Amino acid sequence: MTASPGRQLESTSVFVLVAGPPGSGKSTLAAPLASELSLPLLAKDAMKDALIEVLGAPATVEDSRELGRASVMAMLTVARTSPGAVLDSTFYPYTLPHLRALPGQLIEIRCVCPRRVVEARYRARSGSRARGYFDSERPAEELWNEHHLTPTGLGPLIEVDTTDQVDVAAVAARVRSVIAEGR
Repeated sequence: MTASPGRQLESTSVFVLVAGPPGSGKSTLAAPLASELSLPLLAKDAMKDALIEVLGAPATVEDSRELGRASVMAMLTVARTSPGAVLDSTFYPYTLPHLRALPGQLIEIRCVCPRRVVEARYRARSGSRARGYFDSERPAEELWNEHHLTPTGLGPLIEVDTTDQVDVAAVAARVRSVIAEGR
């Protein structure tokens, strides 16, 4: 199968998992990548923001974690009914059976950059996000741990250095190549 830039990935259900530690550039990459691949974007933070708007902001870090898990599960539930999508989230072990159940090929994009870059980005955004994230109260081990640094192992892996600006068209070409190889 060949697909030109901006054309939908016809006859192939594909789920592109954009993963990595908080602050690694997942959301910065996922939105333009979804557009480049003509796939819908399903983003955990967008789901969480919508839930906060309706339910109100969580009162504690633990409540925020719970709302985050609910947001991920909502995202994965929507994905199950989709012909494919770019999924922007951190993928903890509880998500793996739900990811395996998606009706299509899984391709993981792992956003990688030095820890100091991740931490600086995370600190910089902590004051600008919606109430209820508690970014400034989260311990470092919650943000930089094996769950965030280890690929899911559920499909082909594309590592993308997100330290600087990413060539989204080149990443999309790599995704299309992986899809073509998997057919």
